[in-house]
Amino acid sequence: MQFEDLKGKACLVTGASRGIGAAIARGLGHCGAHVAVHYRSGRNEAERVAADVAAAGGKSVLIAGDVAERGGAGRVVEAAVAALGRLDILINNAGDQITRCPIVDTPDELFDRQIATNVRSVFEACRAGVRQMRAQGDGGVIINVGSIAGRTGGGIGSQIYAGAKAFVSTFSRSLAKEVAADRIRVNVLSPGVIATDMQDRVSTPAQIAATVASIPMGRVGTSDECVGTCLYLCSDAASSYVTGQVIEVNGGLLMP
Repeated sequence: MQFEDLKGKACLVTGASRGIGAAIARGLGHCGAHVAVHYRSGRNEAERVAADVAAAGGKSVLIAGDVAERGGAGRVVEAAVAALGRLDILINNAGDQITRCPIVDTPDELFDRQIATNVRSVFEACRAGVRQMRAQGDGGVIINVGSIAGRTGGGIGSQIYAGAKAFVSTFSRSLAKEVAADRIRVNVLSPGVIATDMQDRVSTPAQIAATVASIPMGRVGTSDECVGTCLYLCSDAASSYVTGQVIEVNGGLLMP
């Protein structure tokens, strides 16, 4: 899948060592982009993704950091700019449901970690990204990765994660209005049930099977099936008039 205008673009993908983030980084590599592959702990996995990006015709650098730490996401953006020289595309993919937990049993520490991972990281990265793109003066693209849970509330025990992803969608719409005059487009990629390590960790086989029964396409999705939508949103040639949108990729599970 080729979007010629992405060749040479400086891109940062957070949480790119596995799952959807890794697939997006590889997709950008196939388009000839320069990709900062961010990871927190999976250095070996990130190195393989970076090698795949280079083998596909792109360029890659590794960026380490914990975006859940206060100031961590901003530092990741700054490191990517230092390595690539600029920032044209920011993809905030890093996030984690961590665990399912009934509200009465949810400790403050879990709430804080969920918000830091899924809310503050997006805010900090967008703040740093907008500052950089404005300084460059020639526009840019921000894609925040949400979730179908942000619309449906997710499964039982997912209320904090679902609320965080709802924040991502609403925050992105508001930010899109604010930065449109700077020619910065902001959109949300909202996956449904995708076969990832996180999904396997937080959902039992019975829970996944029950959800699949409600999906018109009759199966879970793959990380690679999120890539085309993301590349479309990255490409000014394909989506120059698209901003403030939440694009659902869910096999028909939700049709808003």
